Amino acid sequence: MQASRARLFKEYKEVQREKTADPDIQLVCDDSNIFKWTALIKGPSETPYEGGVFQLAFSVPEQYPLQPPQVRFLTKIFHPNVHFKTGEICLDILKNAWSPAWTLQSVCRAIIALMAHPEPDSPLNCDSGNLLRSGDVRGYQSMARMYTRLAAMPKKG
Repeated sequence: MQASRARLFKEYKEVQREKTADPDIQLVCDDSNIFKWTALIKGPSETPYEGGVFQLAFSVPEQYPLQPPQVRFLTKIFHPNVHFKTGEICLDILKNAWSPAWTLQSVCRAIIALMAHPEPDSPLNCDSGNLLRSGDVRGYQSMARMYTRLAAMPKKG
C-alpha cells in the first residue's frame, strides 16, 4: 500500500505542476483520501460530445499501479462503451490491457479517445451500439448530442 500511496502522491504533484499543460483534463484528488479522485474532461471536438464537460469518478485500488483504477462516468453520456445507468466504462486498459505505465491522466486521455472513436462491437449501452452497427450514425449522434446538452453543458440563465 505504501508503494501505491507514493505513486499517487507523485501523480498528484505532476497534476499540480502541469495544470495548464492539458486544458481538456482537470484531475482532482479527494482531500481526505488519496485513493479517490474525480476528473472533469472536455468532450472531444467534432464529436457529439463537443462543448460538454463530463465528470469521472476514480476509485484506485491499494494494489495500484499493478491493478487498474475503477473509473466511471458520473455525468450521463450516450455512448456504446459506457453503461447508461452506472457510468461503467468498457475500455481494455481498464481491464485486461492495463499496464503500470498508465497514469490517471493517461487514462483520462484514453477515455477522451474512446469518446471520439466508439467501439460498437463491445457495447455496454446496446441502444447506442445498435444505432452505430446498423449504420444510423445520424441517430446515434443526435441522441449523444441531446444527452450532452442535457447533462454535460452548463445551464444558461
